[in-house]
Amino acid sequence: MPETESTGKINATCKGILKLISLLLLLYLFVCSLDILSSAFQLVGGKAAGMLFYGGSIIYNPIAGLMIGVLVTVMVQSSSTSTSIIVSMVSSSLLSVKAAIPIVMGANIGTSVTNTMVALMQAGDRDEFRRAFAGATVHDFFNWLSVLVLLPLEVATDYLLSVSRIVINYFHINSGEDAPDLLKVITKPLTKLIIQLDKKVIFEIAAGNEAAKIKSLVKIWCKTSKNVSLSNVTVAFRENCSSPTLCWTEGNLTWTLHNVTHKKNIEKCKHLFVNVDLSDSGIGLILLSLSLLVLCTCLILIVKILNSMLKGRVAAVIKKTINTDFPFPFAWLAGYLAILVGAGMTFIVQSSSVFTSTITPLVGIGVISLERAYPLTLGSNIGTTTTAILAALASPGNTLENSLQIALCHFFFNLSGVLLWYPIPFMRLPIRLARGLGNISATYRWFAIFYLNVCFIIFPLVVFGLSLAGWTVLVSVTVPIILVLLIIMSLWTFEAHYVLPLWMRSLEPWDEIITFLREKCCQQRCCYFLGVCCKVVFLPWKWGLKRKQENVKEVPSKTSSSSIDTASITKEEESPDLKVPSSKVEVNG
Repeated sequence: MPETESTGKINATCKGILKLISLLLLLYLFVCSLDILSSAFQLVGGKAAGMLFYGGSIIYNPIAGLMIGVLVTVMVQSSSTSTSIIVSMVSSSLLSVKAAIPIVMGANIGTSVTNTMVALMQAGDRDEFRRAFAGATVHDFFNWLSVLVLLPLEVATDYLLSVSRIVINYFHINSGEDAPDLLKVITKPLTKLIIQLDKKVIFEIAAGNEAAKIKSLVKIWCKTSKNVSLSNVTVAFRENCSSPTLCWTEGNLTWTLHNVTHKKNIEKCKHLFVNVDLSDSGIGLILLSLSLLVLCTCLILIVKILNSMLKGRVAAVIKKTINTDFPFPFAWLAGYLAILVGAGMTFIVQSSSVFTSTITPLVGIGVISLERAYPLTLGSNIGTTTTAILAALASPGNTLENSLQIALCHFFFNLSGVLLWYPIPFMRLPIRLARGLGNISATYRWFAIFYLNVCFIIFPLVVFGLSLAGWTVLVSVTVPIILVLLIIMSLWTFEAHYVLPLWMRSLEPWDEIITFLREKCCQQRCCYFLGVCCKVVFLPWKWGLKRKQENVKEVPSKTSSSSIDTASITKEEESPDLKVPSSKVEVNG
């Protein structure tokens, strides 16, 4: 008997170690797939993002700048890339600090799209999806609400510009080192074998270099050398000569001496697509599909392993440790400690998207509560600003001041948002809004896709288009819509939404329309491509029943709990989302 118990303990220990190793390996692949996903989005939309930055006078419109920041960050799936482009443009005097502030705010919003996409992968389980989507969108609501309050304040008072200028003038700041890139050191050995990008192309397009538009983002040569030599070159006029003594005319041509840089290619890169004869968009679409496949697979397996590991006492201890508060009267310190943890972890991995995307499935399976995920996310928002700050500190002396000022504006914007939406419990609106959105999306799963597209693509594009038409058109269209939305949200907040018409207070009418379209497109014969598109789009909520189907139970007349209609139970159990154990079903006769 003792030998059997010891053998069982050894087996359990070995299984636990194996699960832990598998979990770490899957987490590594998950992070790598996020990196490849970012590269894929840059291949597909990187050049378009660069051209958005080079928008002429329209970029100085704060609303247009905000939407440019959102769209660019969504397209490249990396706030670090977009903020680096902004810092580079500011340091080279292509963009003023004041005009760059709204773009940085938009980049802050765009970076939250990644963890929202990750939450969609847990749509198979209704309860997990409810928690995961709430945990992901609390980041969205924090960023949107912060912009809604702080952007008008900044336009009216220039407080971010003023505070950052005071800090720069007060401290004697010298150039520093680049931010520690621990995450890249770990993931680069694998990701560089798959794809390597030349991100300078996007910077050149943003700076207005027309020749860069025809260059490929795919890096071909990894080892090059540059030689600078004096060469005879022709110029249009004698005024273009390097000096009057180094200028001569031969026939109709004017010659001078200039330093010419000759680039010599030494060694090709060794990634999968170095010799592939495909366009950037083609390679990007291939990587996009493969990275999403790996991302989904890793996420599903991570959730399964965590569910198997976090059972019984282990789950209770972990949940209690993560979600517990300090003893009275220091209970309030736990949230601020979580903010510091979030900031520190994001500083280490140098990516808020990776950190928030990693905690999203943990919120989904219930290990981290929404109340604890919120301060972790706020800390992550602060931690991600260190990338731009440390990169600015490494700038040359002549560009240091402007580069550091816009990086500090990014930091003070996030800090202001934290001070606005966290210290006072009543002001923690993002938690309440995210929980409500999670409940709605768990019931009507199509709404999650609708929210993602409207919030990060349709709304920014529409507002950007209205900005191009001028302030008069923008104000006359958006102000009435915003007022109506605020009234509706206020009625919902104070539970007075019953005064609204049915289509404004309930998604049931919309759900019937969506269900009708799904049945027509996916279940009946129609255009092949439209049918395939519908099946893909409707996949997240196809696994579940509608709310009214879930709540309706057949009630047999004059029967006891032991004589239940087995046919109806069998029919209900066919749905993967509606599992009714026969031992728990009670019918009142």
